[in-house]
Amino acid sequence: MGGCSSGGAGGQAAAEGAAPEGTIGLLLPEAQTARYEASDRPTFVSVVDRRCPGCTVLYANAGQDAAAQLQQAESMLAQGADVLVLDAVDTVAAAGIVVQAERLGAQVIAYDRFVDGADYYVSYDYEFIGFLLGSALVGAVNERVGDTADGERPGVLLVHGSATEPNALAIAAGTRRALEGEDIDVLAEHYTPDWSPDKATEWTEAMLTRYPGQVDGILAANDGIAGGAIAAAKAAGLDPVPVTTGQDGELAAVQRILAGDQYMTVYKATDQQAQTAAELAVRLLRGEDPRAAVVIKGVPTMLLAPRAVAAADVQHVIVDGRVYSTEQICVPAYEAACERAGLIGQEAS
Repeated sequence: MGGCSSGGAGGQAAAEGAAPEGTIGLLLPEAQTARYEASDRPTFVSVVDRRCPGCTVLYANAGQDAAAQLQQAESMLAQGADVLVLDAVDTVAAAGIVVQAERLGAQVIAYDRFVDGADYYVSYDYEFIGFLLGSALVGAVNERVGDTADGERPGVLLVHGSATEPNALAIAAGTRRALEGEDIDVLAEHYTPDWSPDKATEWTEAMLTRYPGQVDGILAANDGIAGGAIAAAKAAGLDPVPVTTGQDGELAAVQRILAGDQYMTVYKATDQQAQTAAELAVRLLRGEDPRAAVVIKGVPTMLLAPRAVAAADVQHVIVDGRVYSTEQICVPAYEAACERAGLIGQEAS
């Protein structure tokens, strides 16, 4: 499947010879987070192709550039897009895309990140995700540290996502709610520009130097940030590394969880989210008026349920759920960890 990008190449999911039914534009924000190109995009295109063989799909990834995303949206609208599925780089700037779409008679589905004025919103409850992360961190840190001989409280670092992204702010709010009243010190917290793993590594390195021997846990807002924080902890010679959370259910995170480097992740069924958005887009294209059970700031909303995944949950949630196979997870470097977890070998069911 080809796709239009900031470079201008075009692509479509319309079956050859099928009667044209309309055009759907899919606008994703960046490629640093593995889910977008590995799950969201292929699932979305596949579902539209199956549900609407005569539909055309235009695709673009903004590379974390709000101005580029605006240009991509304008290009799709100029090509006759009837529905835009928009995962905004900058949700404030994206309101301009909604205005342009409305002027041209196109509808907008806000995808993953809320955008004022959109016709629909398909996402997760990100404050609840933050609460899951914070609750897991509290439980694991307290279990690992126990009663310290010197009576000092355990300390944690909070490594949030981008401060310009509403989902990151919602996750942070949920995290603080989970930590409220707990006998744990927040040593420092940081909003990571662009959700960059490299920037998360740099900041965590600096904090581990500033608070030697005091960091018992690291709340990482997603799996990329978790990987960066864990890299910093290993570079500092910490063994075991501090209890570290994550989000997105990335393959590398699942492997780190089995190896004992990452404590947990929050798995969001991004294929289910992409499928929901694709089916909604097709229905809108055909003139239907789908009902939503939830309304957020006047926008009909479809919220999906996330799952907290620790090592004991990998078989049931990840493998049995066909997110990743044991062959994908249990590459040579992780064979021993997979055997300990019972995913492969004599202990596998």
